[in-house]
This record gives sequence, C-alpha cells and structure tokens, in this order.
Amino acid sequence: MEEVRESARWVAEHSELVRLDHAALAGFARELAARLAAGELKIPRWNYRYHFHDGGERTVAYLLVLDSLNFCFWAPEGKRKWKVDYAGEALSGYFALAGALKRAFEAGLPLDDARYLARLSTHELKKLLAGRGELQLLDRRAGILNELGRALLERHEGRASRLVEAAGGKAVELVRLVVRELPSFRDEAEYKKRTIRFYKRAQILAADLWLAFAGKSWGRFEDIGQLTAFADYKLPQVLRQLGVLRYSPELAERIDRLEPLEAGSPEEVEIRANTIWAVELLREELARQGRDLMAIELDWLLWGMGQREKFKQRPHHRTVTIFY
Repeated sequence: MEEVRESARWVAEHSELVRLDHAALAGFARELAARLAAGELKIPRWNYRYHFHDGGERTVAYLLVLDSLNFCFWAPEGKRKWKVDYAGEALSGYFALAGALKRAFEAGLPLDDARYLARLSTHELKKLLAGRGELQLLDRRAGILNELGRALLERHEGRASRLVEAAGGKAVELVRLVVRELPSFRDEAEYKKRTIRFYKRAQILAADLWLAFAGKSWGRFEDIGQLTAFADYKLPQVLRQLGVLRYSPELAERIDRLEPLEAGSPEEVEIRANTIWAVELLREELARQGRDLMAIELDWLLWGMGQREKFKQRPHHRTVTIFY
C-alpha cells in the first residue's frame, strides 16, 4: 500500500509531538531477530477457536462483517469493559467481537444475507452482541452493517465473496475497492494540508482472508506483502513501552491521564503514522539481519505482545473512532 506507506513517512518527517527513537528501534530489532532465531517467538497463525470458519462463502461473509465492526473496544472512563461469554471463557476486546459473531453464525443468524444486514437495527445488533459492560458506537456499528448490506446488494449480487473476487487476487486492489465502495472503511485524515491514508480495517480484511484461508481460495493474494502495519491503539502502546515511540511531555501527560484525543487531530495522526513508519523501519532492520518479515507479520507480533501485562504499564491513547 504505497499510499499508506508514503503518508506515514511524510508525517513521521514532519511530526512535532511524536518522534521515533532510532537507537531504541535498532536495539529492539536485534532482540527480536535473536528471539525469532532461537524459536522463542513465532509468527501468530489464525485463531480458529474464536473465529467462525466453514471454509466457504459464509466465512468470507463472517470476516467482512467482523472487520466492518472491528474498532473501539476500550471502555469510557467510569464504565465497565465490554465482555462476552463464549465457550466457557470471558472474552474482551477484539476476541469478544470475533466470538460473539461466531456464536451468531453458528446459531444460524443470517449475517451472510445482505438483505438482513441492510435492515439490521441497533436493537437487533445489541442482542446479537449481548455481553457485559459497554460497547461504544453501537448505532454507528448498525449503520455500517446497513451500508455494507446495501453495497453488496447493489454491486456484488448480495455476496461478500463476489466483492473479494472483484479484486482479482490482489490484496492492494481489495483494499482500494473496499475503501472506494464503503465510506466507513475510508480511513483518512487531513494533516498539514495533506490527505493522510491509513486504511486500517480495509487492510486487516485482506490479511484476515489470507490467514483464514491459508493463502488459498478467497485468501489467495499475490501481493500480500505490500500491506502495511495496521494503525490502531495497541501497537503504539507497545512501541512506546519499548522506547521506540517518544511523545512530547504534554501529549504523554494527556494519554496517561486518559484524556481522549480527537479523531483526526494532529496528535492522533502523528501517533498512528509514526507507528506504521516504525514497523517499516523495523522490517528493514530485520532484513539487514537476515530475517525477512512482512509488515503484517510484525504487526501480529507486536499486537500479541500488547496483550501481555508488561506492555500495559502505560495506557494506550483513547480516540472514539470507527476506524480502529
């Protein structure tokens, strides 16, 4: 995704509130290379336990619905984090969404029917995602599924698989197609009079298809390595803990006291763009040490690290947004 990569590079070069510590990045690259060589770290694979998978078109529909709703799982101050009981476990965050949707697909709810999505109400979605605590932006989530249903009916015979097939086996084209046809995936911001592109959820959709279908069928993309890291709130939290991302004292204080950052604000754009560019530089450092990883593989490693308490010592930034 050259447009995303170029956006990230440009913002990193012009940032005022966020900077990259290149010495810390090089040190982390050496540590990562050593741990990968020793087998202490492995690239995560698809989690079939929490994701619906029948190997067919319903799986494609499941992933499209999943990534349409894959955003904003943190709880507002004073509220309980949203959790879902699935298979005897209390899941939170992204896996709560994956499990809740898997439960719905297994129960036979027609989430793979574009007509059903086009008229799904907020009340019905709330029942479908039933759990404890508060999941933010529920009205927006229902609206996004309505948008998805209408787009599939109007352009792709009502089938998610047809949308994926329209990309011709190219991940970058799928991202651009989804961004073009579904405004809720149009993850862009204005920064210093330039349009900055992130396309986080659209890129995750391509990566999820590739992983879930093991690079075959609807997951066969000849250019999967062109995708960038997915700019969210967990990766910068990890990179900050590692000392790779450095915030200005004022910005660090705002994040540490859980003050929300406005979506599209300079500080939010700088955090996300520097995260993507840090992963690009990390990939280059690892390549120099003989470890060739894709940006999305590094993303998965960092995201997995972010689930450990060690990397939650400082809070992640908080932005109410549909994009991550």
